[in-house]
Amino acid sequence: MTGPDPDRIDDALIALRRILRATEQYERDLAQSVGLTPAKLRVLQLLAARDRNGATPTALAQQMGVSQATVTALVDQLVKRGYAARHRSASDRRQTDVVVTQAGARAMNNAPNALQQQFVQGFGAMADWEQAMMIATLERVAALLNAGEIDASPVLAAGDIRIVRPRARTAGAP
Repeated sequence: MTGPDPDRIDDALIALRRILRATEQYERDLAQSVGLTPAKLRVLQLLAARDRNGATPTALAQQMGVSQATVTALVDQLVKRGYAARHRSASDRRQTDVVVTQAGARAMNNAPNALQQQFVQGFGAMADWEQAMMIATLERVAALLNAGEIDASPVLAAGDIRIVRPRARTAGAP
């Protein structure tokens, strides 16, 4: 048996680099156009998808799969920029809801098309078997890079987003 084909190795590394560069370029474009990170934009998108009452930080954290402390930091920054506001919950006065402001809605409208949304649309158009194969391949790539056990949020970003959701373990895994 011969060793791996050097051309295939280069092709694989080039494809990985393209993915990394696309993610980095999107983050730069987003920061330059509206001054947001992908995680902050995702918070605004989640809030906009809710009714006018907004959402609690706890609900946002659960939906994003990150810690409440992470969401609180993101919301603090959005409030500071005027993109979100906090107010007492109408249903439970002990809770605080977060809502998108008009400035936040404008920022979302002016943001470049999210890289993540492009992926979701393309992935959704694939047949079930293709989706399963892609997931298996991506998990294998993560394992090859010793990244199989790194927690990650479903937000395409190069920066760090702390995660609290435990990863599902495969059968026989420690």
